[in-house]
Parts: sequence; structure tokens; C-alpha cells
Amino acid sequence: MSYKILAINPGSTSTKIALYEDEKEIFTNTINHPVELIDKFENVEDQLNMRRELVMSNLREKGFDIKDLSCVVARGGMLPPVKSGAYIINDLMIDRVENRPVMEHASNLAAPIAYGIAKKAGVTSYIYDSVMTDEFTDIARISGMPDIPRTSSSHVLNTRAMAIKAAKKLGKRYDELNIIVAHLGGGISINLHSGGQIIDLVSDDEGPFSPERAGRVPCRELINLCYSGKYDKKTMQRKLRGNGGLKAYLNTLDARDVEKMIAEGNQEAKTIYEAMAYQIAKGIGELATVVEGKVDLIILTGGIAHSKMLTSWIEKRVAFIAHVEIMPGENEMEALAFGALRVLRGEETAREYTE
Repeated sequence: MSYKILAINPGSTSTKIALYEDEKEIFTNTINHPVELIDKFENVEDQLNMRRELVMSNLREKGFDIKDLSCVVARGGMLPPVKSGAYIINDLMIDRVENRPVMEHASNLAAPIAYGIAKKAGVTSYIYDSVMTDEFTDIARISGMPDIPRTSSSHVLNTRAMAIKAAKKLGKRYDELNIIVAHLGGGISINLHSGGQIIDLVSDDEGPFSPERAGRVPCRELINLCYSGKYDKKTMQRKLRGNGGLKAYLNTLDARDVEKMIAEGNQEAKTIYEAMAYQIAKGIGELATVVEGKVDLIILTGGIAHSKMLTSWIEKRVAFIAHVEIMPGENEMEALAFGALRVLRGEETAREYTE
């Protein structure tokens, strides 16, 4: 028996959809939402009907009848902490993301869009590997400041999908391996998968800098800068997220631009780019200590993992820990679809969302 799965992944100015039949991608499409259209809405929640209708009209244009669907799967929104894997979308989840989300975010639209389409199709809808996945051990939550406990926030969807895929390639079960996965994108996070759970991580604000984020910076100097009177809160937030990292040093968010600078002999660009690799390697080494060095595999994934220059620098520093597998790309739509497929095949069990 084959399964047809519709995956939905809303972003700030686009909604990505993909249709899969089992592991085969039938089509994928990014529905762009012009800024002038988005600006007409007071908040993200008000965009729901607009985005859902665009998804439906896109499916009609493709000549696809939703009655042929086996399920609909969506990116997880800003819920209170949940476990990894699949959750059945129910009325309680919809109420939470629509009326009481942890924070406003485009991903909050995913479950309502999926729920509405699935109801019309007469099938079940799921979220899979929510960004709010939290499987930390108690000791991992301690930060050193009681006011600021460490929280679990990272690129769960892609990193977990790549870990599962790599384990299968090795002929092993995902839950019997210790795998460190570094997601290298606009933001960089590094996860430790052990016993089938993400038990610790280096988040995008406590580890390596990235194309647009400053990462971990000296706290005392950060406090001094915040109270210097030079910058307001919004500007400081942008210095950390949006205008940090490569953008701050080299005025570009594109790793390809940096590599071009290096090829043209720009020594500063080489130093900064190698420093990013250096910090990523440090983050991987940091997580290796959590499992006492017993790491079965290191994975480098995300868009910047296409950079052979960067990945070679990282691999050189961490290969002594474990074999390094390069699995470039974001892979989010595939991750959603394959996760739902495992549920449909009975390889995983979907949880019921409760509060």
C-alpha cells in the first residue's frame, strides 16, 4: 500500500508545500507572500485564511484531489515544550497556537492549515519534530544563573531527520547511537542525539557565530554595551540576531560571497570564515563530553554544509572524535513527509497533544 502525504511549512514571507507518495517527491512548491500583502495583516494569526486558500488553490492548479491524501503533516508551532516525533493535531493544539502561543511566529499557522485541509479530506493531520522539542536531562538545564535556565531550542526537524537517515545507512537503529549533528545555516545549532532523544545542544545564541548571528559573546562586554547608551534594545537584538556573524564582519550573509573574497586573496575573510569553522568544531567537542566521548557519528548538514572549504576545516578538527558525514541541505519538507510516513507504516507512534 502506498501513502500520499501533504507537507506544509510556513515561513515569514512564504508557505512551502510538498506532496510525497511514500519516499518519492511528487512536487514541491514555495508560495511567496509579498511584503505588501503580509503588511496588510495586523498579526500572523490573521494570515491563516489567506495562506490556507493559497495552499488549496495551488493543489487545485496541480490537479490534485485532497481526497487522495493519506494524511497531512505540518511544521510544529510555538507550543509549550513537547517531545520529538509526531503529535496528532487536535482542537487543544489549535486553540494553543491560535490563541495562546508561546510567541508569535509563522510556524503557528502550520497546524491550523493542515488541520483544516485534513478535515476536508477525511484524514488525520500531524505536526512533526516541533522547534519546541525539549528532551533535556535535568543536569543540562543548569546554566549557572537560576534566573536563566538553559532551554532546548534548535533546528530539530532537519537534524533529527539526518540522524535517522544516517543511522539507517549504517544498518543501525537511531535510538542505539550517539550522534552529534551540526545544522549550518543562517543560524547554527548543534544537537546531541542519544537513546533516540536530543539530550543536549549548543543553541544559536550559546555557540558558534553564523552568517547572521553573533553566537556566544563575552557576557561582561555585552552587558557594558547594552548599558553604554549607544544602542536601544531593538538594535542590540539585531546585533545578536540578524546583523551579527559574517554580516557584521564582512557585510554579507552568503558563504559563497565569502569564499569568493578568499579566492581573491582577502585574508580577513579567510580568518573570519575559518573562525566560524573553528567555533563549530569547539561546539561539537563540547557535546562529545556529555557522552564521555562515546560518539558514533558526527553529521554536518544545512545549507552551508555545501561548502567544502568550511566542512573540511571542521572535519580536520573533529575527525578524532568520530567519523564525519556531510549531508548538506535543509531537507525540511522531506523530514516532515518521511516522519509522517513512519507513523502511517506503524514504525513510530504519534502522541496525543495535551497540556
